[in-house]
Amino acid sequence: MKSKLNLDFNIVDEARNHARNIAKDVQGFIDKNTTVTVERTICRLLSIDGVNEVGVPLPNVVVDNIKEGNGLSIGAAYYIGNAMLETGLSPQRISEEVSKGTINLTSIKERDEFEVRLALQPIINETLDNIKTQRKRREDFLSEFGDKEGPLIYVIVATGNIYEDITQAVAAAKQGADVIAVIRTTGQSLLDYVPYGATTEGFGGTFATQENFKLMRKALDDIGVELHRYIRLCNYCSGLCMPEIAAMGALEGLDIMLNDALYGILFRDINMKRTIIDQFFSRVINGFAGVIINTGEDNYLTTADAIEEAHTVLASQLMNEQFALLAGLPEKQQGLGHAFEIDPEVKNGFLFELAQAEMAREIFPNAPLKYMPPTKFMTGNIFRGHVQDTLFNIVTVLTNQRIHLLGMLTEAIHTPFMSDRFLSIENAKYIQNTMADLSDEIVFKPDGIMANRADEVLKKACRLLEEIEHAGLFETLERGTFAGIKRPINGGKGLIGVVEKADKYFNPFIELMLGGEK
Repeated sequence: MKSKLNLDFNIVDEARNHARNIAKDVQGFIDKNTTVTVERTICRLLSIDGVNEVGVPLPNVVVDNIKEGNGLSIGAAYYIGNAMLETGLSPQRISEEVSKGTINLTSIKERDEFEVRLALQPIINETLDNIKTQRKRREDFLSEFGDKEGPLIYVIVATGNIYEDITQAVAAAKQGADVIAVIRTTGQSLLDYVPYGATTEGFGGTFATQENFKLMRKALDDIGVELHRYIRLCNYCSGLCMPEIAAMGALEGLDIMLNDALYGILFRDINMKRTIIDQFFSRVINGFAGVIINTGEDNYLTTADAIEEAHTVLASQLMNEQFALLAGLPEKQQGLGHAFEIDPEVKNGFLFELAQAEMAREIFPNAPLKYMPPTKFMTGNIFRGHVQDTLFNIVTVLTNQRIHLLGMLTEAIHTPFMSDRFLSIENAKYIQNTMADLSDEIVFKPDGIMANRADEVLKKACRLLEEIEHAGLFETLERGTFAGIKRPINGGKGLIGVVEKADKYFNPFIELMLGGEK
C-alpha cells in the first residue's frame, strides 16, 4: 500500500515497537494477577447462570464464597472442579447449593489438580463448541448472503426497553443499517455484577444481559433472512464486568464489542490494575469468538482538543493493537477507534480530519477501523449538523473506513427518532455511492497541509510512546497524559477485586482460547 501522505514507515515501526514494549511490560503484571470479574467469567463459561432468591447472580455468589474463604488466588476453576469430584453435582447445582449455604467451596477436601481438570473438561469442551457454533452461524450467513464492501453503516438503539430496541433495530435494518449497536444503560459499567433476564427499563440505553443479547440476535437474524443481508450486532464489554459480558456475547453470537484497554480507567474511574487485567481475558474471549472489538480513542477528543491531542489518539491505537495481539486477537478483529471532532471554525479543519483518518488507515491497513461522527461541536442546528455529518461521511469513504458510526442531525437535541436515523442512513448511502471510487482517483500533495499534518502527529505519537515506555503505563496514567485525566494507581473503583495468583492457579479457558482452534 503506497502512502498518499508520504508517511515515514521507519517512524511507524519505531512507534509500534515502543507500543509493543509497553504492552509486554504490562502483560507481566497481568499474568501474575486475577480479578473477581475474571473468576465470575470462568463460572459463566462453566455454565453457571441465573440468580438466587434475592436476585444476586450465581457467578457472584460462587466467587464471593471463594473470596471469603481466601481461595480466590487459586481460582474458581479449581474450586468448582474440586466440588464436582466431591459431590457429583454439576457447576450449576453447586452454585445453587453454595447460595443456600449447604456447600462451602473452600472447606471441601482438595483433590489433585489433574483430577480436577479432567472433571471440568467435558463442560469446557461444551462451552467452546457452543462458541464455535455461533461463529459458524455468522460465517454461514455471510457465505450465503455475502458481505458488504466498503463502510458498514452502524446505528444505535437506546430506548431502555429491549423489545422497543428490537422494533427500532428492525426498522433501521430495513432502512439500510449494517450494524445495530444496543447502547447500554447509563451507569452499567460501574455495576460489579451483570443484571439477569430481559429488561424493559433503562436510562440512556438498555441493560446488557445475556437474555437481551439472545432476543436481539434472533430478531436481527430473522430480518437478515428477509433482507438477504447479515446484520451485525454490537454491545459493550467495558466496565467492571468486561470479560463477563464478552463471554455472554460470545455465547449469544454478538459480532462487535466495545472493548478498550484504557477507556474505563479514564472515563469511568475504574482502577487501572483491575481494567488492565480484565481487558486481557475479554480480548482472549473475543478473539476466539471471532468478535470485532471497538476501541474508544474517539472519547479522548470529547474532552481534549482534537488538533492539539491528535497524537494521543494514534498512541492509544498503537497500544490497543499490541494489547490485542498479546490476547490472540488478530488485526482483522481490531476496530481501532477515532473521530471527526475538530472545531468547524478551524480553517482547513476538513484537511486535518482527512489527514488523521488517512493516516490511521495507512498505519493499520488490516484493521476494520471504527470512525466516529462529530458530537462535540453539534449545536442543535439540524441543518448545520447534517452538513457536518456529510463531511464526516465523505472522509469515511475517501479513507476506506470500515465501521461507520452515523452521525445524527439531532445529536445535540434528543435520542434519534426513526426519521432522524432514516435521513442519516440516506445521507451515508448517497455519499458511499456517488464517491465509491474517488479514493482511488485522488492523490495528496507530497508536501502539502495534509502530509505535513500527518507527519507531525506521527512524530509526536512516537515521542509520546517512547516516554510511556520509559515511565511505564501506570505512571503515565497517573500523570494525566490521555484526555487530560489523571488517575491514581491505587484509586478508582474495583481495586479490591484484584488478587495475586497462587502457584497452583489455572484458568483453563485462557489456555484453550489463546492461540487455540479458531
